[in-house]
Amino acid sequence: MSSQRLFAAVLPPGPAVHELAGAVAPLHGLPGAVNLRWTARAGWHYTLAFLGNVDEELLPELYARLERAAHRTEPFPLRIHGGGRFDGRAFWAGAEGGLDTLRLLARRAHAAARKAGVPMEEHRHYTPHLTLARSRVPTDLTPYTAALEGFDGMSWEVGEIGLVRSNLPVDGVPGEQPRYEVVQAWPLGR
Repeated sequence: MSSQRLFAAVLPPGPAVHELAGAVAPLHGLPGAVNLRWTARAGWHYTLAFLGNVDEELLPELYARLERAAHRTEPFPLRIHGGGRFDGRAFWAGAEGGLDTLRLLARRAHAAARKAGVPMEEHRHYTPHLTLARSRVPTDLTPYTAALEGFDGMSWEVGEIGLVRSNLPVDGVPGEQPRYEVVQAWPLGR
């Protein structure tokens, strides 16, 4: 049986990504930046629910349930704001705006996947984040989060959720990154 590695996400629009890229570019010059694996712009997104490898036979039900979750959620404002880290392994940009609605959408996407038969881990507290860099070993990411602390990006209206396929990088190819492809998207609201 064939499967796809999938996640549900909110994708920021091009101008917001461009604005963030301008703020992130100088961080590549900070001490230790060469040891981080920086996420390419094409990989910038707010994950709502990570589904892992999903059997293709579950896709029709998954599509129907994610569509329902999207229709039940009204569009909301969001902007990329500030930065943070998970331990010393992931550096990210945060979000501001309709965070309650974003968290609700994350819960609905998680529930949609579970009800479609996708084995899901228990839903944890949702921290909206857009991953900018990762480290294989614990690293002091304080200079990076401090540099992004004052970043307050343009506001946009989140109008859809996307189901994204993650094509994993080829082993042994230096600098190779996952490639993300939107498989399906559904508008928010009715």
